[in-house]
Amino acid sequence: MADPQARFGQDLRLLRDLLRQNDRNPGNDLSVVTLPATQLDGAKLKDLEMLKDLQNLQQALLLRFLTRAGELSLLGHPDYGSRLHTLIGGLNNDTNRNRAKLFVLEALGAEPRVKQVNSVDVTQDPGVRTQININVSLTAIDSDTPLNFVFPFSLEGGPLP
Repeated sequence: MADPQARFGQDLRLLRDLLRQNDRNPGNDLSVVTLPATQLDGAKLKDLEMLKDLQNLQQALLLRFLTRAGELSLLGHPDYGSRLHTLIGGLNNDTNRNRAKLFVLEALGAEPRVKQVNSVDVTQDPGVRTQININVSLTAIDSDTPLNFVFPFSLEGGPLP
């Protein structure tokens, strides 16, 4: 019998924190792992870190949130991404938090590996008034275990501090 997790694929690790990936610090280096020492010369080798199974799906969803809708049109993916970036510079109010929820639901609906969205809750971060926390709970295809993660999103414009 084939491994049901294999449907989620395998990819290079591009994001540092899959449980709470900040939109302002998406990362720009590939992660590496140290392999066990080789029997030939005792040297430890490094290789690119891979994600598979549900972790790969989680990273794919976070990358979809981080990518502006339409940004990959020239590469043949006009519908990939989210509209979350349109909220930057706006107020942290109920209207914009509801828009964030809508934009996240749209992005999740475009991912074929998501069977069911259990909940999306958008709340104001208690410590940072210009940040919202997007809490996602979903069920992936061929899985009964919910996948839960938080996506902190800053409404503040301008360059990174």
